[in-house]
Amino acid sequence: MSMQISAAAAVGRPGVNIAIFAGFVVVTLAIVLKVSRRNASATDFYAGGRNFTGAQNGVALAGDYLSAASFLGIAGAIAVYGYDGFLFSIGFLVAWLVALLLVAELLRNTGRFTMADVLSFRLRQRPVRTAAGISTLIVTFFYLLAQMAGAGGLVALLLGIESKSGQGLVIAVVGLIMIAYVLIGGMKGTTWVQIIKATLLVIGAGVMTFWVLSKYGFNLSSLLGDAVDKGGKGGAALLDPGKQYGKTSVTKLDFLSLGLALVLGTAGLPHVLMRFYTVPSAREARRSVVWAIWLIGIFYLFTLILGFGAAALVGPTKILGAPGKVNSAAPLLAYELGGTILLGIIAAVAFATILAVVAGLAITASASFAHDVYNTVIKKGKVSGEEEVRVARITVVVIGVIAILGGILANGQNVAFLVALAFAIAASANLPTIIYSLFWRRFNTRGALWSIYGGLGSCLVLIAFSPVVSGKAPVAGKSPSMFTDPSIDFHWFPLDNPGLVTIPLSFVLGIVGTLSSRERSDDAKFAEMEVRSLTGAGAEKPVQH
Repeated sequence: MSMQISAAAAVGRPGVNIAIFAGFVVVTLAIVLKVSRRNASATDFYAGGRNFTGAQNGVALAGDYLSAASFLGIAGAIAVYGYDGFLFSIGFLVAWLVALLLVAELLRNTGRFTMADVLSFRLRQRPVRTAAGISTLIVTFFYLLAQMAGAGGLVALLLGIESKSGQGLVIAVVGLIMIAYVLIGGMKGTTWVQIIKATLLVIGAGVMTFWVLSKYGFNLSSLLGDAVDKGGKGGAALLDPGKQYGKTSVTKLDFLSLGLALVLGTAGLPHVLMRFYTVPSAREARRSVVWAIWLIGIFYLFTLILGFGAAALVGPTKILGAPGKVNSAAPLLAYELGGTILLGIIAAVAFATILAVVAGLAITASASFAHDVYNTVIKKGKVSGEEEVRVARITVVVIGVIAILGGILANGQNVAFLVALAFAIAASANLPTIIYSLFWRRFNTRGALWSIYGGLGSCLVLIAFSPVVSGKAPVAGKSPSMFTDPSIDFHWFPLDNPGLVTIPLSFVLGIVGTLSSRERSDDAKFAEMEVRSLTGAGAEKPVQH
């Protein structure tokens, strides 16, 4: 991802963008302060007191799920790659259905605050919570790092800041605002930031979609025809599959691997799953599902129009010519439609999107450390709720500082591998253990540890030796390796995403580890977990061990 000034910045007015950014931050901080007056207990800090309705939580879920990649990345991918770009929208939506319909409600009913509550429900506490905590922290850290670097790039891009020091300052400001949101508001404040952000994002995308369609008399065929014409020699390929991933057998496998990681990884993303603990009942959790699916589905339909609208009104050549490349499509389209003001609004929406996601990631990581590692593993469950919240607040500051430093270091480099790593780890390390814990009576501690550590370790190794780190030269419209110097090439794994290998491996390791262990399953505990997960009975009570 390039962090230079883009064409969007050149035609916009940085003063307008700053004013809109500042307005959003002031309004949301005021709301966070108002809703967080009673935020002392662990339930308040981690789960917002479990007082959110299904509708509110559904909108917040959409806010957690729809990151800047969904808005900027997918719209740009459709504008440049057409059919192949829209496959990302389909993949993300299917991933959401898998996550919610397969595991989300069951997790909410079984646990209290974190994913590790579920994984350790009927297994040995300390080793399983340690493994789940490590996996959660690594997933959230890499996701957070990518968001921080993306925030610095986007905001600096639209404010016309070209110096590395200036961009580093932007990243630091984003990190400090995120820390303030979480420290002041906990899950209550974070949830309201997500609700506001999701509302702005859907409305902003809807207005732009309506505007684009109105230019073509609400005739989709005319829009697609213009997109093909603007694409020049390769324009016709926008409507056919294979423009991005169909060239070789390796790219086809790469698409399958990435799709597998996205679809299954979402069901293991801790910051999405944690949001289900904010509702008071299983019924409200199901209502959350309905609201979230509607909002996310509608939004991804909007991206189809925005992507082809950018292809038709801006053109792939101009988009790829901007230093932001495919990520510049939505800002350039906004300027083409509504000039400086609409560009400023869309930039502010994208900024709000990143800010809300990093806040959600930060509170998830702090909850995992304070609740799973500090309380259960280090202090053996002898910590009061007040002390646990205090540790969680300290953890937020530490995580924020690390994310700021990491974002500054990653600035100007390819950060796509960070997002791919987060999804691949979530799919490989988290999902198999969740599935086995919920549905396999025989599953035991060794199976959980082999699955988590095997999935985690294999992902880290294969990503480190993949083309996203070294060996891929810069090509127009595509991200180069993290090491852009072509002389640095130590990759031996051919795929950008390791999910095709590591996800099946993790499932197999869970089976082999379980069957090779003499540890027997606690049938009574499994029966309790089964009833609790399906009915929600006892979901408010701490798990007894």
